[in-house]
Amino acid sequence: MNILDAIEIRHSVRSYTDQNIDREIQGKLQEVIDQCNIEGDMNIQLCIDEPNAFSGLMASYGKFKNVKNYIAIVAKKGNNFEERCGYFGEKVVLKATQLGLNTCWVAATYNKGKTNYKINPGEKLCCVIALGYGTTSGVNRKTKSIEQLCSVDGEMPDWLKNGMKSVQLAPTAMNQQKFLFELNGNIVTVKALLGFYTKLDLGIVKYHFEVGAGTQGWKWSE
Repeated sequence: MNILDAIEIRHSVRSYTDQNIDREIQGKLQEVIDQCNIEGDMNIQLCIDEPNAFSGLMASYGKFKNVKNYIAIVAKKGNNFEERCGYFGEKVVLKATQLGLNTCWVAATYNKGKTNYKINPGEKLCCVIALGYGTTSGVNRKTKSIEQLCSVDGEMPDWLKNGMKSVQLAPTAMNQQKFLFELNGNIVTVKALLGFYTKLDLGIVKYHFEVGAGTQGWKWSE
């Protein structure tokens, strides 16, 4: 499965089976986590057989069932803290999908006090990502049109269309899709709009855009 396939099939899953994640798959996922930690100055952590974060009322409120594995998204604080967490967290999510695992971004409905993670000075836990083998593969959700998510004068180049198709499939908080892409010449800008966790969403959609658009014909604004 390539990464574009992973973007197509990945859906949020909240209910999981008892199937364990074997060591080989854990190792492959950890390799990507290690790369993201170096590249993004992150401290993402893989937490296996740790059910306590999803015990109690918060998890029930979020309709989570039998979550015993998760990814803790930890990073150094800073102006782009949430965006970096979204960007590199989604890299890990899509790798997990390629490895046959199901996932769900979780910003609030888990027990932060019982989450098993390590934190260094100047770092902060942003959120967690539920991980495992789902009782279902999730369902498709509604998406805004490309025209609602992207502003461009004139004809839309193919690379932009491809990037925006991947963006349409990106997970966002409550499926709100509160962001706007703009094209000026070959310069792409994206900004977060008002809403919950939109800066986290911004990092997620930026990674999806890069995957879909490829590397030729455009660049991000400074």
